[in-house]
Amino acid sequence: MSVLICGSLAFDTITNFPGRFAQQILPDKVHILNVSFLVPTLRREFGGCAGNIAYTLYLLGGKPLVKGAIGNDGGDYLQRLQGFGMDTSCVLQASETYTAQCIIITDQDNNQITAFHPGAMQLAHTTDIPSGRGDIELAIVAPDGREAMQLHIEQLAAAGIPFMFDPGQNLPLFDGTELRRFTELASWVAVNDYEGHMLCERMGTTLEALSRQPNLRGVIVTLGAEGCDLWQNGVRLHVPGVAATEVLDPTGCGDAFRGALLHGLSQGWALERCVRLGNQVGALKIAQRGGQNHQVPAAMLAAA
Repeated sequence: MSVLICGSLAFDTITNFPGRFAQQILPDKVHILNVSFLVPTLRREFGGCAGNIAYTLYLLGGKPLVKGAIGNDGGDYLQRLQGFGMDTSCVLQASETYTAQCIIITDQDNNQITAFHPGAMQLAHTTDIPSGRGDIELAIVAPDGREAMQLHIEQLAAAGIPFMFDPGQNLPLFDGTELRRFTELASWVAVNDYEGHMLCERMGTTLEALSRQPNLRGVIVTLGAEGCDLWQNGVRLHVPGVAATEVLDPTGCGDAFRGALLHGLSQGWALERCVRLGNQVGALKIAQRGGQNHQVPAAMLAAA
């Protein structure tokens, strides 16, 4: 059975600033902000939420069905996904634009400043969720074009496919009414701590109340190194984090976590077990640079 992963495919240009943003940005002068960061290192990586999530799911033995869009410079990315044996039949190839580009600066405290050019992602809504396939057991709607996220949520709900709503950095694009609609159709909601606060503020609710919605099987709130909070039926369970061997790059940690969640869900695991695997995989990812360079040890794979 396949897991449908709807989201962005992008190239990440990742740089590291060997200082602290807080030492360069004057809070009382942000209205005339003009800063420059010297970044001695620069790497170009395969990224985007759909690509990163699919990569981890693939590592764990899952069958990702990738749904996203690439531009006229995305041939290498498509070949990479196909080289893993992933189903790319739902990937749109747009000849008139570039693949989405994400430019990230990370400081020594792992704070990040990101610029994002959507490119082909803006056309992701021009293709539909595949119909007539009986092999899709669940899905995730991760950050993508605004219209694509709206369309795919409605189509998944109409098709009766359980899905995880992962608004991520695109959460500010939606108002409270839209977010309420999405969470009423989803089976799970996954956010980080900041996004969780914003989601509740826009919807005029709390995590406790949100998790009581009859359609939701769980609300997962990641807390970085502290692990995550799992909300089910108004009850919060804290699942501690896993210490990383090294903290090199937080880029894609949330996506790796979600890939592990989807793997566990596809295996029929209890959500707590899925979350514990997600914490383990997140710790593996942060010890590697880029969103798609980590590996899963054989012992962990056997346990999964």
